[in-house]
Amino acid sequence: MDAISLIDKYYADTPRLREILWKHSRQVADRCLRIAALHPELGLDTSFLEEAALLHDIGIIRTDAPDISCFGDAPYICHGYLGAEMLRAEGFPRHARVCERHTGAGITRAQVVAQQLPIPEQDFLPETLEEQLICYADKFYSKSHLDREKTVEKALKSVSKYGEDGANRFRRWMEVFNENKPEHS
Repeated sequence: MDAISLIDKYYADTPRLREILWKHSRQVADRCLRIAALHPELGLDTSFLEEAALLHDIGIIRTDAPDISCFGDAPYICHGYLGAEMLRAEGFPRHARVCERHTGAGITRAQVVAQQLPIPEQDFLPETLEEQLICYADKFYSKSHLDREKTVEKALKSVSKYGEDGANRFRRWMEVFNENKPEHS
C-alpha cells in the first residue's frame, strides 16, 4: 500500500486541496505514531496506522466545502463513507473502515436517523484500537486552521456538540491513549 500514490491519484488536479489534505493527514498520522510509541502495550499496527491516518480524509474531494477548496457535490459529512467507497474500490477494505468511522467520535445509526444525516443508516463507530486512535487524533487538527493544534478541552468540546455518547467515547480514549504517560528509561 502506497498512501501517497493513492492521494496523488485522486488529488493530482487539485494542488491546493492536496496540500490541505496532506498537511492535516500528516498531523494526524504523526500524533498516532507518537501515541503508539508511548503505548507499546497496546500492540498497535504502526504501518497500518500511518497509512490509514494519511488516507482517513481521502473522500473530502467529493464534498462541497469551498473554505477548504473542496468543490464536490456531497455535503461534507459524507466524506467518510465516500472515502470508504474509494478505498474499497482500490482494494483496501481495512483502510476504508477508518474513513467511514472517524467522523466526530463515531456516529450511531440512531444519530443518523434522528438527525436525518445524508449518510447510510448504519453505525459508524470506530471498533479497533487503530480506528479509535485515528478518530481520537483527528479531533486535534482542523483542515481550516492547519497552523493550530486544539487543546484537549477544545477537542472534547467539538465532539460534545454531537451528544454525550461521543464525548464519553472521547474521554475513554483520553485514558487509553494517555499522552502524558512517562516514558520508561
